[in-house]
This record gives sequence, structure tokens and C-alpha cells, in this order.
Amino acid sequence: MVPFDGIQKLVDCKWVYKTKFKADGSILKHKARLVAKSFQQVTGVDYTETFSPVVKPTTIHIILRIAVTFNWDVKQLDVNNAFLNGYLQEDVFMKQPEGFIDPQRPQHVCKVVKVIYRLKQAPHAWFDRLRLTLQ
Repeated sequence: MVPFDGIQKLVDCKWVYKTKFKADGSILKHKARLVAKSFQQVTGVDYTETFSPVVKPTTIHIILRIAVTFNWDVKQLDVNNAFLNGYLQEDVFMKQPEGFIDPQRPQHVCKVVKVIYRLKQAPHAWFDRLRLTLQ
């Protein structure tokens, strides 16, 4: 946490709660996630770039053609990615989350280092980290 100097643009946050159920309808677990209110972010001020990972149909066609040529097994895989493994390049400051306000420093704000849910720059930060890892 860092002191709030009034110059930093703050992103607000909220808690999102979800209950996971078993197949028989009984409760498996309760989940909570901290989500940024990214609609408060402004392009060019709070972030410079966004990114949307898209696979072109031509790419899928080529991969399937190669798989058929070499008689490979093809399996489908659904990837549900929240982009939480990226590191931010911009300085992002967030208000202290409800329920976790530091009583000794209530005026401080959180400096976000890693991506949290719904930040506009989350996909771009994740892709940068993936690209560096693959290189």
C-alpha cells in the first residue's frame, strides 16, 4: 500500500461471490473474487493498449490439415482464461477492498502489480508474459 497523494487516478473494486454446487445440488464451495471496476479506466490515461486474443479460421484450417496429413489425433480443449498471470507495466492504484481496509492506514491505496479481474490491460499483460515465456 502507498499513501494517496490525490494525483493518482483510482480504480474502484468490488467483491463478486459465487456458490459452486455438486451434481446432486449440495454446496461444493463458496468462491469470492476481487474485481476491478474497469469502466472507470480511460484509454490513453490509465492504459495504453488492450489486446483480444483471436484465432483466425485460416489458422484452424491449416492446423487441421496438418493433423490429417500426419494422421494425428485431434482433441478439443476449451480454455477459460482470466488473464491473471500478467504483470502490469502501467501504475494502477486501487481503493482498499471493502472488508480489508487497514485501520492504521485508511487513507492509503493499493498499488496493483499483478493483473486482477476485469482490468482493461489484463489481456495485454498476459500476452506479454506468454510471449516472453515462449521466446
